[in-house]
Amino acid sequence: MALEIFVKFKCASRDIKLLWASVFLRLLSYGLTNQVLTLFLSAINMTEDKIGLFMSLTLAGDVICSYILTWYADSWGRRRVLVYGCAMMLLSGLVFSFSENFTLLLIFAIFGVISPSSDEVGPFKSIEEAMIAHLSPHNARPEIYAIHALVGTVGSALGAIVCGIFVDLLKRTGVAATDLQCYKLVFLLYAFFAFCKMVIMLLLSDATELDGHYEHTYHNNQESPEPLDVSDETAPLMRQATHPEERSNKLSKETISVLMKLLVIFMVDSLGSGFMTSGWMVYYYSKQFLMGSLALGALFFVTQLVMASSTIPSSVIARCFGPVRATLLVQIPSGVFSILIPMAKNHLFLSILFLNLHFATTAMDVTPRQILLTNIIKPRDLTKVMGVVNIGKTFARCIGPIFTGILANNNYLWLCYIISGSLVITADFILACMFLGFDAKIKKQMNRP
Repeated sequence: MALEIFVKFKCASRDIKLLWASVFLRLLSYGLTNQVLTLFLSAINMTEDKIGLFMSLTLAGDVICSYILTWYADSWGRRRVLVYGCAMMLLSGLVFSFSENFTLLLIFAIFGVISPSSDEVGPFKSIEEAMIAHLSPHNARPEIYAIHALVGTVGSALGAIVCGIFVDLLKRTGVAATDLQCYKLVFLLYAFFAFCKMVIMLLLSDATELDGHYEHTYHNNQESPEPLDVSDETAPLMRQATHPEERSNKLSKETISVLMKLLVIFMVDSLGSGFMTSGWMVYYYSKQFLMGSLALGALFFVTQLVMASSTIPSSVIARCFGPVRATLLVQIPSGVFSILIPMAKNHLFLSILFLNLHFATTAMDVTPRQILLTNIIKPRDLTKVMGVVNIGKTFARCIGPIFTGILANNNYLWLCYIISGSLVITADFILACMFLGFDAKIKKQMNRP
């Protein structure tokens, strides 16, 4: 398996490798700010319920921005949209470095894609995934998506430990006199990484656009398999639509029917995730166990590495069981471990054990879900559908932080772990009811030589 992953990595096109570098820097940036965002807002005298409101409004604003940018990304230009997004990330980092005004911070948290957790927000994820589907042959896609998820998660892990070391170093050397000054310098570092990401986006070729011509082959120049007929129950993305009537901004009726089902599943799942984002997890361990910045950085570095190590096996599970069964096999245990974390609120070691088991399984559904989407959605609709799904997920996720802030303000932050895990398990059962029948055909297509 490791050799196969290495081969896919080596044979990937230059554009795919640039997209891997992009997701690495983006998640590295999110990992940095995730460690300090709640602590930063607390340091500027925001109450816990107001912090929850800030996070929810940030995510709600991201929904609007993401909707516009992903819906028109193909007509405006995918690379152009990504470059503009990077520019806004840079500006938001600068604003958070120098301002403490609630309204100004909120505006730039929305338009500058400040993540309330180390998870993906904004238009980047859906556009990049559509680019990868465009650039990769079908039989190589599971491993390519797995590598994409892996490098992103590694970036998030490094962001956590870099932030912990950076803040600790600032304090030890006396460069920053207060915690708040340290947090502001972290956001300045965020702006620097956003600039590096912008450079990478400018290096992408025309092949990443919807009408880009792609001729890359795998497996000793063997031609990529022909796509299934679009009237089939599955419609893998092997060739992009080129006819003018296929470039409409409207979704087909078949796509809309599938999209409604996907939204129900992903939004219930994200509603659960929103109750306990990793930003609130950092806050929980800071308050419950009085952990310092370096200890928190080390803790979430380990959890992110554990999560990163699970992304590659996820492609194997998807090939063996199909994307739907693979998702169920990993997400139900993840929900259970989330429920168990607060049960050990007086035992740090046991709490950390459950936390790592939760992170070990929570990201293993990323590759299976990407495979499911790229097989059941028509090529011409894929970018828009991925955008709408990610928007729906973000919209659902923005509900939770409001209640998390209220519960935290009343010393019930631990309850959010239980709510989160329960909703994730509920989403998995809905997924099984709606899409379990697709596994056999998708498995056949994935394992075609």
